[in-house]
Amino acid sequence: MIFATPEIRRSGGSEPHLPGDPVFRLLSVRKRIAITTLVLALAGLSAAAAAYAAMVGIYRNDMTSITQRAELIKVSGAACTRGGAETALRVAVGKATDACSFRTPVLGRDLEIAATERLLSGTPKAIQRKAYLGLELRAGAGAKYQLLVFPLQRKAQLIKFTAAGPEFFDIAKNVPAIMGLNKANVLRLRALQIRSGPEKGRTAVTGFLGGEAVVEGIDALPGDLGGEASAVSVGAAKNGNGVIASIDDVVVRAPVNF
Repeated sequence: MIFATPEIRRSGGSEPHLPGDPVFRLLSVRKRIAITTLVLALAGLSAAAAAYAAMVGIYRNDMTSITQRAELIKVSGAACTRGGAETALRVAVGKATDACSFRTPVLGRDLEIAATERLLSGTPKAIQRKAYLGLELRAGAGAKYQLLVFPLQRKAQLIKFTAAGPEFFDIAKNVPAIMGLNKANVLRLRALQIRSGPEKGRTAVTGFLGGEAVVEGIDALPGDLGGEASAVSVGAAKNGNGVIASIDDVVVRAPVNF
Protein backbone atom coordinates (compact mmCIF):
# COMPACT_ATOMS: atom_id res chain seq x y z
CA MET A 1 0.00 0.00 0.00
CA ILE A 2 1.84 3.08 -1.18
CA PHE A 3 0.66 6.61 -0.62
CA ALA A 4 2.41 9.94 -0.67
CA THR A 5 4.34 12.18 1.90
CA PRO A 6 6.67 18.55 8.97
CA GLU A 7 8.09 22.39 11.92
CA ILE A 8 5.32 24.91 11.87
CA ARG A 9 6.58 28.25 10.65
CA ARG A 10 4.14 31.09 10.77
CA SER A 11 5.07 34.75 10.54
CA GLY A 12 2.86 37.76 11.05
CA GLY A 13 3.22 41.04 9.20
CA SER A 14 4.96 44.15 10.55
CA GLU A 15 2.97 46.77 12.51
CA PRO A 16 0.86 48.72 9.96
CA HIS A 17 1.56 52.38 9.32
CA LEU A 18 -1.43 54.41 10.54
CA PRO A 19 -2.56 57.36 8.40
CA GLY A 20 -3.82 60.56 9.97
CA ASP A 21 -7.55 60.19 9.26
CA PRO A 22 -9.14 58.42 12.26
CA VAL A 23 -11.91 56.65 10.27
CA PHE A 24 -9.49 55.31 7.65
CA ARG A 25 -7.11 54.26 10.43
CA LEU A 26 -9.80 52.18 12.13
CA LEU A 27 -10.85 50.42 8.90
CA SER A 28 -7.24 49.76 7.89
CA VAL A 29 -6.32 48.11 11.18
CA ARG A 30 -9.45 45.97 11.16
CA LYS A 31 -8.83 44.90 7.58
CA ARG A 32 -5.24 43.93 8.28
CA ILE A 33 -6.25 41.96 11.37
CA ALA A 34 -8.95 40.14 9.40
CA ILE A 35 -6.55 39.20 6.59
CA THR A 36 -3.86 38.02 9.01
CA THR A 37 -6.39 36.00 10.98
CA LEU A 38 -7.72 34.39 7.80
CA VAL A 39 -4.24 33.38 6.59
CA LEU A 40 -3.37 31.82 9.95
CA ALA A 41 -6.72 30.09 10.13
CA LEU A 42 -6.30 28.58 6.66
CA ALA A 43 -2.82 27.31 7.55
CA GLY A 44 -4.16 25.77 10.73
CA LEU A 45 -7.11 24.19 8.97
CA SER A 46 -4.97 22.57 6.27
CA ALA A 47 -2.69 21.02 8.89
CA ALA A 48 -5.61 19.98 11.09
CA ALA A 49 -7.38 18.38 8.14
CA ALA A 50 -4.38 16.12 7.57
CA ALA A 51 -3.86 15.44 11.26
CA TYR A 52 -7.49 14.47 11.85
CA ALA A 53 -8.42 12.84 8.54
CA ALA A 54 -10.73 9.84 8.54
CA MET A 55 -8.73 6.61 8.59
CA VAL A 56 -9.55 2.99 7.77
CA GLY A 57 -7.78 -0.08 9.15
CA ILE A 58 -5.82 -2.11 6.59
CA TYR A 59 -3.81 -4.36 8.94
CA ARG A 60 -4.54 -5.73 12.41
CA ASN A 61 -2.51 -8.05 14.62
CA ASP A 62 -3.68 -9.00 18.12
CA MET A 63 -0.62 -11.22 18.73
CA THR A 64 -2.69 -14.22 19.78
CA SER A 65 -0.63 -16.80 17.88
CA ILE A 66 2.99 -17.58 17.03
CA THR A 67 2.20 -16.95 13.38
CA GLN A 68 0.81 -13.49 14.09
CA ARG A 69 3.76 -12.53 16.28
CA ALA A 70 6.12 -13.70 13.52
CA GLU A 71 4.57 -11.16 11.13
CA LEU A 72 6.58 -8.41 12.85
CA ILE A 73 10.08 -8.51 11.36
CA LYS A 74 13.11 -7.00 13.11
CA VAL A 75 14.53 -4.04 11.19
CA SER A 76 16.96 -2.57 13.72
CA GLY A 77 18.77 -3.53 16.91
CA ALA A 78 21.91 -5.62 17.25
CA ALA A 79 20.69 -7.75 20.17
CA CYS A 80 16.94 -8.23 20.39
CA THR A 81 15.36 -11.28 21.98
CA ARG A 82 11.74 -11.91 21.18
CA GLY A 83 9.24 -14.24 22.75
CA GLY A 84 5.56 -14.27 23.49
CA ALA A 85 2.80 -14.72 25.97
CA GLU A 86 -0.68 -15.74 24.87
CA THR A 87 -1.66 -12.27 23.69
CA ALA A 88 1.50 -10.19 23.20
CA LEU A 89 4.96 -10.06 21.68
CA ARG A 90 7.62 -9.82 24.39
CA VAL A 91 10.87 -8.02 23.52
CA ALA A 92 14.13 -7.89 25.51
CA VAL A 93 16.88 -5.45 24.47
CA GLY A 94 20.39 -6.85 24.76
CA LYS A 95 23.97 -5.65 25.03
CA ALA A 96 25.32 -2.77 22.94
CA THR A 97 21.80 -2.02 21.69
CA ASP A 98 19.85 1.20 22.15
CA ALA A 99 16.54 -0.04 20.77
CA CYS A 100 14.80 -2.82 18.88
CA SER A 101 12.35 -2.08 16.05
CA PHE A 102 10.00 -4.47 14.30
CA ARG A 103 8.15 -3.59 11.10
CA THR A 104 4.66 -4.60 10.05
CA PRO A 105 3.95 -6.03 6.56
CA VAL A 106 2.46 -2.66 5.51
CA LEU A 107 4.52 -0.21 3.46
CA GLY A 108 3.34 3.27 2.58
CA ARG A 109 3.89 7.02 2.85
CA ASP A 110 0.57 8.24 4.28
CA LEU A 111 -0.21 5.92 7.17
CA GLU A 112 -1.13 5.68 10.83
CA ILE A 113 0.20 2.98 13.14
CA ALA A 114 -1.14 2.18 16.60
CA ALA A 115 -0.13 -0.35 19.26
CA THR A 116 -0.61 -1.15 22.93
CA GLU A 117 2.81 -1.31 24.60
CA ARG A 118 3.94 -1.97 28.16
CA LEU A 119 7.25 -1.38 29.89
CA LEU A 120 7.63 -4.46 32.07
CA SER A 121 8.91 -4.55 35.65
CA GLY A 122 11.63 -7.00 34.66
CA THR A 123 13.50 -3.97 33.27
CA PRO A 124 16.37 -3.12 35.68
CA LYS A 125 15.51 -0.17 37.96
CA ALA A 126 18.66 1.63 36.85
CA ILE A 127 17.28 2.12 33.32
CA GLN A 128 13.52 2.15 33.89
CA ARG A 129 13.33 5.95 33.90
CA LYS A 130 15.12 6.35 30.56
CA ALA A 131 13.30 3.44 28.89
CA TYR A 132 10.79 4.21 26.15
CA LEU A 133 8.08 2.66 23.99
CA GLY A 134 7.78 3.79 20.40
CA LEU A 135 6.22 3.79 16.95
CA GLU A 136 7.80 4.57 13.57
CA LEU A 137 6.58 5.67 10.13
CA ARG A 138 8.34 6.22 6.80
CA ALA A 139 11.23 4.22 8.21
CA GLY A 140 14.11 3.11 6.03
CA ALA A 141 17.90 3.40 5.80
CA GLY A 142 18.08 4.73 9.36
CA ALA A 143 15.65 7.62 8.72
CA LYS A 144 12.11 7.81 10.14
CA TYR A 145 9.41 9.67 12.02
CA GLN A 146 9.22 8.37 15.58
CA LEU A 147 6.90 8.75 18.55
CA LEU A 148 8.69 7.93 21.83
CA VAL A 149 6.87 7.56 25.16
CA PHE A 150 8.78 7.36 28.47
CA PRO A 151 6.44 5.64 30.97
CA LEU A 152 8.29 6.62 34.16
CA GLN A 153 8.85 10.22 33.01
CA ARG A 154 5.32 10.58 31.58
CA LYS A 155 6.92 12.28 28.59
CA ALA A 156 6.27 12.00 24.86
CA GLN A 157 8.57 13.07 22.02
CA LEU A 158 7.93 13.46 18.29
CA ILE A 159 11.15 13.15 16.31
CA LYS A 160 12.39 13.07 12.73
CA PHE A 161 15.59 11.07 12.26
CA THR A 162 17.85 11.54 9.22
CA ALA A 163 21.54 11.12 8.50
CA ALA A 164 21.98 14.63 9.93
CA GLY A 165 20.68 13.45 13.31
CA PRO A 166 17.43 13.86 15.25
CA GLU A 167 15.10 16.83 14.81
CA PHE A 168 12.61 17.26 17.65
CA PHE A 169 9.23 18.42 16.39
CA ASP A 170 7.48 18.44 19.76
CA ILE A 171 7.86 17.31 23.39
CA ALA A 172 5.06 16.90 25.91
CA LYS A 173 5.67 16.41 29.64
CA ASN A 174 3.45 15.19 32.48
CA VAL A 175 1.02 13.56 30.06
CA PRO A 176 -1.84 12.03 32.10
CA ALA A 177 -2.48 9.29 29.52
CA ILE A 178 1.02 7.82 29.92
CA MET A 179 0.99 4.82 32.24
CA GLY A 180 3.82 3.32 34.33
CA LEU A 181 5.33 -0.14 34.75
CA ASN A 182 3.29 -3.11 33.50
CA LYS A 183 0.46 -0.80 32.41
CA ALA A 184 -0.94 -0.43 28.92
CA ASN A 185 0.10 2.59 26.87
CA VAL A 186 -2.00 3.01 23.74
CA LEU A 187 0.27 4.76 21.22
CA ARG A 188 -0.69 6.08 17.80
CA LEU A 189 1.47 7.86 15.18
CA ARG A 190 0.13 9.48 12.00
CA ALA A 191 2.00 11.00 9.04
CA LEU A 192 -0.05 12.49 6.19
CA GLN A 193 0.81 14.76 3.30
CA ILE A 194 -1.05 18.08 3.37
CA ARG A 195 -2.93 18.28 0.08
CA SER A 196 -4.21 21.87 0.09
CA GLY A 197 -3.78 25.30 1.63
CA PRO A 198 -0.62 27.24 2.54
CA GLU A 199 1.12 24.09 3.87
CA LYS A 200 0.47 22.02 0.73
CA GLY A 201 3.22 19.49 0.04
CA ARG A 202 4.40 19.37 3.64
CA THR A 203 3.64 16.51 6.02
CA ALA A 204 1.57 16.69 9.19
CA VAL A 205 2.91 14.34 11.86
CA THR A 206 0.85 13.68 14.99
CA GLY A 207 1.42 11.49 18.04
CA PHE A 208 -1.54 10.31 20.12
CA LEU A 209 -1.86 8.72 23.56
CA GLY A 210 -5.21 7.02 23.84
CA GLY A 211 -7.55 9.23 21.87
CA GLU A 212 -5.68 12.48 22.56
CA ALA A 213 -3.17 14.20 20.28
CA VAL A 214 -0.24 15.11 22.55
CA VAL A 215 2.60 15.97 20.13
CA GLU A 216 2.50 17.31 16.58
CA GLY A 217 4.54 19.03 13.92
CA ILE A 218 4.71 20.03 10.24
CA ASP A 219 7.66 18.74 8.20
CA ALA A 220 8.69 21.25 5.57
CA LEU A 221 11.15 18.76 4.04
CA PRO A 222 9.36 15.40 3.92
CA GLY A 223 11.50 14.30 0.97
CA ASP A 224 14.33 13.69 3.45
CA LEU A 225 12.61 10.43 4.35
CA GLY A 226 12.57 7.89 1.55
CA GLY A 227 11.38 4.90 3.58
CA GLU A 228 7.90 3.42 3.74
CA ALA A 229 8.04 0.98 6.68
CA SER A 230 5.66 1.15 9.65
CA ALA A 231 7.13 -0.25 12.86
CA VAL A 232 6.97 -0.63 16.65
CA SER A 233 10.00 -0.12 18.89
CA VAL A 234 11.27 -0.34 22.48
CA GLY A 235 14.55 0.85 23.97
CA ALA A 236 16.24 3.42 26.17
CA ALA A 237 18.24 6.61 25.70
CA LYS A 238 21.92 5.82 25.03
CA ASN A 239 21.79 2.15 26.07
CA GLY A 240 18.73 -0.07 26.20
CA ASN A 241 20.43 -3.18 27.53
CA GLY A 242 17.94 -4.85 29.88
CA VAL A 243 14.75 -3.16 28.71
CA ILE A 244 11.85 -5.61 28.60
CA ALA A 245 8.53 -4.65 27.03
CA SER A 246 5.44 -6.15 25.45
CA ILE A 247 3.67 -5.18 22.23
CA ASP A 248 0.04 -5.96 21.46
CA ASP A 249 -2.92 -4.95 19.27
CA VAL A 250 -0.97 -3.48 16.35
CA VAL A 251 -3.12 -1.65 13.79
CA VAL A 252 -2.11 0.16 10.60
CA ARG A 253 -4.57 2.55 8.95
CA ALA A 254 -4.68 4.52 5.70
CA PRO A 255 -6.55 7.80 5.01
CA VAL A 256 -10.00 7.76 3.45
CA ASN A 257 -10.63 9.79 0.27
CA PHE A 258 -7.01 10.93 -0.14
